[in-house]
Amino acid sequence: MADRDVFAKATWRLVPFMVLLYIVAYLDRVNVGTAALTMNKDLGLTPESYGFAAGIFFFGYFLFEVPSNVIMQKVGARLWICRIMLTWGVVSMANAFVTGPASFSALRFILGLAEAGYFPGMVLYLTFWFPSEHRARLIAMFLAAVPLANVIGTPVSSIILGMNGFLGLHGWQWLFLIEGAPAVLFGFLVLLWLPNGPADAKWLDDSERAVIHDALAAEPAHEHTALMPMFRDPRVWLLTIPDFAIVLALYGINLWLPQIVHEMGYSILETGFIGALPYVAAAVVMVLWGLSSDSRRERVWHVATAALMGSAGFVGAALFTSHVAILLSLTVGVCGVYAALAVFWTLPPSFLGGTAAAGGIALINSISNLGGFWGPNIMGWVKSYTGGYSGGLAALAFSLLVGAVMVVLVGRTLTFAGRAAALERFTRLNA
Repeated sequence: MADRDVFAKATWRLVPFMVLLYIVAYLDRVNVGTAALTMNKDLGLTPESYGFAAGIFFFGYFLFEVPSNVIMQKVGARLWICRIMLTWGVVSMANAFVTGPASFSALRFILGLAEAGYFPGMVLYLTFWFPSEHRARLIAMFLAAVPLANVIGTPVSSIILGMNGFLGLHGWQWLFLIEGAPAVLFGFLVLLWLPNGPADAKWLDDSERAVIHDALAAEPAHEHTALMPMFRDPRVWLLTIPDFAIVLALYGINLWLPQIVHEMGYSILETGFIGALPYVAAAVVMVLWGLSSDSRRERVWHVATAALMGSAGFVGAALFTSHVAILLSLTVGVCGVYAALAVFWTLPPSFLGGTAAAGGIALINSISNLGGFWGPNIMGWVKSYTGGYSGGLAALAFSLLVGAVMVVLVGRTLTFAGRAAALERFTRLNA
């Protein structure tokens, strides 16, 4: 069997399941945006208190991210991803029983603790199976779960809100109960489907395992494989800046888009379907952008260009008055954010391996995900003080501009180790 057939087999066995898991994970993280259409009034949440509660998730995420990823490398992906899914599913369902701003904020914080480590764990998991020349497209395919979660979740969540009053529960309570349950079910399925690595995969024969082992062994040596030297490398800390900027824009728009669309005068059901359209486009664009990055063997400018596209989209959404023009601009903005994020995660593994990769990826993700706190909060503050969304969208645009500049500056300190060797292997695998 040709090398590329082995990696194709591994891709189709693993990545669709990983995407399905992340759709469930991300839906539990952002369905609060749709729930807010009715929940905020029922619980007495102001724009500021909603933005704070929506964003405090990321402080819990921050605290447990690095320990979670290091634990996963020690105990194995199969057991640890199962644990993550079970706990976040239970906590997500518990959101149905919050009674006000304090309990809602507390559970959002706990949800962040429960889910910490899932995304960086999956990025690390891909490095156990695939050499670097495959990763941009695979990370993009995996991250396509994020817009797909919005494509599926926004209209479905809007329909569930229509269950208001059924068995005496509000529609938003049914939303959390129904959408939290799949995480618990899939948590048990992880034990059956997800091997810790190629050595544990019963669907690979010895020759196929050897192909994967040899390809990974032929990778250029990473600059850091131990944890403590990774902490001393300034590039790890600098990479948190562009990712923070991207994530700020990501959650700033994700957790407010349903309300932006709803306030244009659309019904809750119409909001669900219209709000899904930008994410349909983003799911396609980010995969194509990852393929482009892999085929050109270029990372930094792919991140920067996508971030600039996202910035331009949000500027347009802030300036235009036509609903069609605003929605098209928001679509451009969302596509840019997701495309930038997909390629960004090829950068840390270019110089980190082993425990350093586990800790470094988690460290970058945990710090940058604090942007997920500030994005919704900035949108909430601006909405409260101006009555509109233009100022908040302009802030998201500025954040992406900063991210584009910083990734270029930091990218100049990164060298793709073994570029010639990687190109040679890439040519051989695709011959």
